[in-house]
Amino acid sequence: MVELRGADESVGTATGEVQPESGRAHWLLLAWAVLAPMAVALLLTPWRDRLAAADNALILVVVIVAVATSGHRWAAATCALVCALSFDFFLTRPYNSLRITRTSDLVTELLLLVVGLAVGDLAARGRTHRTAASQGRRHIELLHSVTEMAASGRDPDEMVRVAADELCRLLTLRTCTFSVDDGGVAARVQPDGEVRIGDVAWSTDDLGLPHRGVDLPVRGNGAVLGHFVLMPVPGTPVAGDVLLVAVAIADQVGAALAAAPGWVPGAR
Repeated sequence: MVELRGADESVGTATGEVQPESGRAHWLLLAWAVLAPMAVALLLTPWRDRLAAADNALILVVVIVAVATSGHRWAAATCALVCALSFDFFLTRPYNSLRITRTSDLVTELLLLVVGLAVGDLAARGRTHRTAASQGRRHIELLHSVTEMAASGRDPDEMVRVAADELCRLLTLRTCTFSVDDGGVAARVQPDGEVRIGDVAWSTDDLGLPHRGVDLPVRGNGAVLGHFVLMPVPGTPVAGDVLLVAVAIADQVGAALAAAPGWVPGAR
C-alpha cells in the first residue's frame, strides 16, 4: 500500500463564513464605533440651536453607515447605541444631560437607534453574501482546475497529490491521505455529500467532520479505486455544499485513475 499525503496545514475555510479578525482590528473597530459618534456630536454642538434635531440625526446616521460598511452587526449596533446616546446628551435639550423633555426628540432618538440597527443588519447580510459568492467562485475554480488535470491526462500520482492538497484547503484538514483501502475509518462521505457513521448521519454543519477521520471514496467506472482518508481540525464546521465539491474532486480523481490502465499507487 502506498500513501500520498496532502498539505499538513489548512490555509482555507470550509464554511463560507467570515473568519474572526485579529484582536487589534477588533479593538480598533470598537474604538471607531464608540468614539466617532461622540466626536461628530461634539462637532455639531456649535450649531445645535440652528440645526433641527432631524438634521443632526441624519448626520449621525452617516456615521453609522460608515461603521456598518465593516459588515459587523455588533460594530454597527454599538455605533447606533452610542449615536443615540450622543444625540441625547449633546444635541437635545437640556444639553449635557440624558433627559429628554420633548416628545419629538425622543421619537428622533428612537428612530436613529432603529435605523442604525437596521443598517447594521443589512450590511452584515451583504458581507455574508459577498463572502459566500467569493467561496462559490473558489469552488468553481477548484473543480475546473482538477477537471482540467483529469482531461489533460496528467500523471495519476501527481493528480492524487494535488487533489489531497486541495482537499486539505477546502475542508480545513490536518492531513489528507490517499490509500487503496479506507484504513478502518468508520465515518464515510456519501455520494450526496452526507457524512455517515454506519447508519447514523453526522451533522457537519454543527459538529464538523468526525475527529477520528473520514473516508472519502474515489470512484471510477462504477468501482471504488481508492480512498482519501480525511483527518480534520476538530470542531471546524463544514457545509454540505463544500462536501459535494470534495466528492466531485474525488470523482475526477477516480475518472483519471480509471483511464490509466494498470495504474498502481506510486508505481510511476
